[in-house]
Amino acid sequence: MFESLSLHALQLYWWAIIALLGGLFVFIMFVQGGQTLLSLAQDEIEKRMMINSLGRKWELGFTTLVLFGGALFAAFPKFYSASFGGAYWLWLGILFSFIIQAVSYEYRAKPNNLLGARTYEAFLWINGVVGTLLLGIAISTFFGGAPYLIDDNNFVHYQDSLRGLEALLVIEHYLLAFAMLFLVRIIAAMYFLNNIDHQPLHVRLRRSIKRNTLAFLPFFLGFLAWLLSKEGYAYGEGGVVIASYKYLENFLQMPLLLGMLILGVVLVLFAIVRAVFLEKNCCIYTVAVGTVLAVTSILLCAGMNGTAFYPSLSDPQSSITIENASGSHYTLSAMSYASLMVPFVLGYIALVWRAMDRVRIDEAEMHNDEHHY
Repeated sequence: MFESLSLHALQLYWWAIIALLGGLFVFIMFVQGGQTLLSLAQDEIEKRMMINSLGRKWELGFTTLVLFGGALFAAFPKFYSASFGGAYWLWLGILFSFIIQAVSYEYRAKPNNLLGARTYEAFLWINGVVGTLLLGIAISTFFGGAPYLIDDNNFVHYQDSLRGLEALLVIEHYLLAFAMLFLVRIIAAMYFLNNIDHQPLHVRLRRSIKRNTLAFLPFFLGFLAWLLSKEGYAYGEGGVVIASYKYLENFLQMPLLLGMLILGVVLVLFAIVRAVFLEKNCCIYTVAVGTVLAVTSILLCAGMNGTAFYPSLSDPQSSITIENASGSHYTLSAMSYASLMVPFVLGYIALVWRAMDRVRIDEAEMHNDEHHY
């Protein structure tokens, strides 16, 4: 089946899978968002309810991040070499933030732990804030580019000694980074509303959604304005050229992506209205679909329609595209058979999620359940 597809069709197929994984990962980052909302708890019981609610889902985020990185490595190894191998300090910072998250959930509630519960809660906050911002900056380089060269032997030479940390010096990268931070805080508050049965906390969560929405919208609109007005790197038979309004052109020439983006944003806003003004507790599913659609469309726009998805600021001709960065036809077609398991994996996750959330967390569970995070 997949052997009959052209190499370019397989490249598009795998870029679509990676974009979808990216959309799913941003949604699942509500765990990181929730870790930054622990200050809303007014006593230890409320804090334990919030941490235990997140503790049942944190592995999903780590697993999805590994899948996202693994799919990029397998399908587009040259990008993996340039970004993960070149900008390694940025990615190591992201990895470290996720390591301390895993340690915190494992040891926070252990009796007589060495560092104390408050230290592990600080680690969770660092993962929630710093980890999210670094990921937003890393994703922004899909559009803003990085300083690297690719020589005639196909070796990647990173041109900045900061090894990825130079991306932190680009002001525009913070538009997406802070938009992601406030978005995952909004999603986390909706998740708590759906998963925790505690009315006093619900009041504070709805106020939090209002505040974070007011912060999210300027950064998200700023990111869209930057994206749609900036130059992009287009490629064709004549090589790579700098094209004005490239990403705006992509959305206009691919109306399906534009429709996905608009529908995704509308669903996120609809979920916010329902959660805050109609006081509904089931908006987590609406905001999930909206987030996945919006993020997936933006990532698809980064690499489709003849666009370099990792521009080289040192030499435009070195810019990485889905065509020059992909594996062979055999590799992509063989991997595509494994991708057929993705719907089954997602279905299993949905069933497990439903089973874990069938009974909402309350104060009684915190007193009776022996297992706590």
